[in-house]
Amino acid sequence: MEQTDIWAPLAEGQVPRVYAPGQLIYLQGTRAEVFYYLLSGTARSYISSESGGERVLTTHRPGDLMGEASFFDGCPRVSSAVAVTECRVVSIDRQRLDQVFRSRPDLALPMLQYLARTVRLLSDHVDDMSFRPADQRVARYLLTLPAEADGSLRCTHEEVGAAVGVSRVTVSRVLGDFARRGWVETGYRSMRLTDREALENFSHQGSALD
Repeated sequence: MEQTDIWAPLAEGQVPRVYAPGQLIYLQGTRAEVFYYLLSGTARSYISSESGGERVLTTHRPGDLMGEASFFDGCPRVSSAVAVTECRVVSIDRQRLDQVFRSRPDLALPMLQYLARTVRLLSDHVDDMSFRPADQRVARYLLTLPAEADGSLRCTHEEVGAAVGVSRVTVSRVLGDFARRGWVETGYRSMRLTDREALENFSHQGSALD
């Protein structure tokens, strides 16, 4: 089953809500009584600091779950999510999830795996903010982005910078170096990974840029 279809049973018989671009889907610090299944559109999750700063966690595509970690652990939400484009979203409460698991127990393991990836994502962000140089943070973030059907990654330098906590100028410098190394090809609001293996090796070995 394709990743974009695996959670389809969650949406069966449910009426999706439409979120306009810029509309908040859920808010950091609130109680997580539901989680969300993104049917269409693009959304972004981010963490806000008390000083008003924001750190992008990830960009969600159709087929993604959102806000599931806080839903399962019962604690206040650790992030917010906002619609980037018009989104169609189904909210899943505990009663609905129980119904789906009773009819589709085979979804339990994929759900655990999805939760594990969410925890790893949060751990990687803490690791990046604490220890890793900017070029390595950019590399690691690019490797997490889902590719479009044509293999391209839809993101801007500003979006990458917001996700890893560096300026647009720094992102441009790093991507320029990656392009000279033959690791990426850059275009208008998109890029393509041309040597994923080299980028993965770099992301785990530390900074090698001068």
